[in-house]
Amino acid sequence: MPVRKSAPIGAPCWVDLMTSDTQLSREFYGELFGWVAEVPAEQFGGYFNFTKDGVRIAGCMGSQPGAGVPDIWSVYLASDDAGKTLESAVANGGQIHVEAMPVADLGTMAVIGDPAGATVGVWQPGSHQGFGLTGEAGTPSWFELHTRDYPAAVAFYRDVFRWNTNVVSDTPELRYTTLADGAQWLAGIMDAADFLPEAVPAHWSVYFGVDDADAALARISELGGSILRAAEDTPYGRLATAADPSGAQFKLVAPNEAMPARQST
Repeated sequence: MPVRKSAPIGAPCWVDLMTSDTQLSREFYGELFGWVAEVPAEQFGGYFNFTKDGVRIAGCMGSQPGAGVPDIWSVYLASDDAGKTLESAVANGGQIHVEAMPVADLGTMAVIGDPAGATVGVWQPGSHQGFGLTGEAGTPSWFELHTRDYPAAVAFYRDVFRWNTNVVSDTPELRYTTLADGAQWLAGIMDAADFLPEAVPAHWSVYFGVDDADAALARISELGGSILRAAEDTPYGRLATAADPSGAQFKLVAPNEAMPARQST
């Protein structure tokens, strides 16, 4: 797949991992996805990038000991003006967790909370445009919000990030809306009010592409990770949920007979 030069406004453009064990993360994701970990950038607190075939795929940073921050993957949405995005977020019922701040010439980052409590990053690209590969094995391939307040979430991302929303399903069994860019789907919002455990907040998840979900789960177990949800076939691929050895959760998507070719759907 060609390298993606930039992401549409509002689309997921970057993912990164906050981890309590950077060395373990470097080894685990390198073995699992074939990623190469760059040298940590001391000027950015030891933050480093993972690459695939020389292309940036994701970021990683160690958490502060004793800070009580869980190991977690975060999703960032593209903005053409991070400051204005934050103003719009507040005006539409959101909260600012991290104010917009420049990261050298790489871009400007911020972190917000949506009205239902899900945290999401904001990235205004500079020289760093985000991940350059998506929709193939070993790359970020789908992004999904599980929320207890589906109508408010859809309105928030539509109004703040200028999403062109597409209702995929609106039944009691499944309410699901996607961000559409022409015929391509880039991210989804699911009404999770009926199944999200009380102790689990609304949240964004990243799906990494794999060629074989079952084989990937077996490899995750071998590498010290855990299987949280076994692989199952859906109209959008064979999906599974796992965690790395330090507990950071992520999901997998592989082609199946219902989805013979990998795509961001």
